[in-house]
Amino acid sequence: MKNYIFLILIFVLYACDNQDSNLVVIQGNAIGTTFSIHYLDEDDINFRPKIDSLIKAINKSTSTYIPTSDISKVNKGDTTVVVDAFFEEVFTKSERIFNETNGDFDPTVGILVNAWGFGPGEAIEDLDSLKINQLLKYVGFDKVSLKNGKVHKLYPEIYFDFNAIGKGYLVDMVGRLFEQYNIENYMVEIGGEIRARGVNEKNLAWRIAIENPNEDGTRSFASIVQLNNESIATSGNYRKYRTTADGKKYVHTINTKTGYASESNLLSASVIAKSDCADVDGYATACMAMGLEKTLQFLKNHPELKVFLIYVDENDEMKTYTSPHLKMQAI
Repeated sequence: MKNYIFLILIFVLYACDNQDSNLVVIQGNAIGTTFSIHYLDEDDINFRPKIDSLIKAINKSTSTYIPTSDISKVNKGDTTVVVDAFFEEVFTKSERIFNETNGDFDPTVGILVNAWGFGPGEAIEDLDSLKINQLLKYVGFDKVSLKNGKVHKLYPEIYFDFNAIGKGYLVDMVGRLFEQYNIENYMVEIGGEIRARGVNEKNLAWRIAIENPNEDGTRSFASIVQLNNESIATSGNYRKYRTTADGKKYVHTINTKTGYASESNLLSASVIAKSDCADVDGYATACMAMGLEKTLQFLKNHPELKVFLIYVDENDEMKTYTSPHLKMQAI
């Protein structure tokens, strides 16, 4: 199982030599990860305070790691909360992707995310089939609704977790902020999820490199993806997992049908489309829950999506799959 490709998104910015004074780069930390934002601006607008305010507002709405956020209050059973536009859009997108994927993408899986030790809530020791079946009663986006700004849950125990779509949504909101100020050329990356519009400082489409996982600590790249007014998001289980005392490995992608956090044959899914980054973020998560075969069937009904997949075949060998209409460039 050597010489395979981890899909780690690295920016190919050959022209970061400040030859073009219109290029602005903002870097920092947000929602438990890093961000890197590049845009072309002739008016020298300082977007940093606006971006910081946007991050704060979205966290106040949808972060399960903030006890006083709207989503935390809803998760605790507060039925008086009137959610804002951020929460409403994430909810609506989640509902649509839930239906499109037949429930393989489901943000109400939060109670199981916590139970397996991947969320802000308390993990449950010695999870067995009986406990998991009991928790599955509280999973299902068809058990929740949003009416007049208020969330209605079939069971008060239902727990929302928008982390599988949240980074992509924040990326979109920063991109929309730029568009409000007529910034046409930008690339927003938060935690590896990316929205690119227009061109870079060399008047070329934004390009993203895919890194090889060298065991000796060196860095090399496999190929390049060019984003033409597109978004890209990646979900994978090769880094986010925990191992129990008896050596069992549990991944962070929960199967919404079985309730288990076990690996499928799909190890990484990267999805590219001209839609919002939140959308491809949700689809990438759904692919991980589906596994390779079901993902390939799903893609037949969604030709607008391009994917790069890493999977393990029947011989336990690492393989990759690239959509026929996804062009990969050599470095």
